[in-house]
Amino acid sequence: MNSFTIAILVKNKFGVLNRVTSMFRRRQFNIASLNVSETETDEYSRITVISAGDERTKDQLIDQLYKLPDVVSIKELDELTSISREVLLIKVENNPETRRDVLDAAVAFGAETVDYSKASIIFQLTSKRKKIDEFVELMRDYNIIEICRTGVGTLERGGDTLRQAINL
Repeated sequence: MNSFTIAILVKNKFGVLNRVTSMFRRRQFNIASLNVSETETDEYSRITVISAGDERTKDQLIDQLYKLPDVVSIKELDELTSISREVLLIKVENNPETRRDVLDAAVAFGAETVDYSKASIIFQLTSKRKKIDEFVELMRDYNIIEICRTGVGTLERGGDTLRQAINL
């Protein structure tokens, strides 16, 4: 199955996120990443979802989302025409035997040390989803204590915006 990213502009009202995610549940789509955020105006919120499915089922999902009264616009975003980033916070055991390897790996991936104690080190990494996945996989060798990921945020390159694409 192919992975796809869609951005959904919705009216900023109570219960809208539940209605949108319920549509995914009814269509039996797994949500691999979900990011909900405010927009440039308090009238709308932006939902960015990464899911998987073939072209036909993805189109059906988008058609069903448009039937929701609070959905204003939907755009499929691809990596050639958009910029995607995710934020990872990862807490790793601060073990004297592995400390140098952990710190070297963090530097190699561009992760920033945001907390350091005798018991643990917390790194922050902002990057593409794949690079974050690779960093997490590498850190598994060093006793990960806790992970928090934001979900992917994606914006189209250039002057186009989701708000301009009101395509009901």
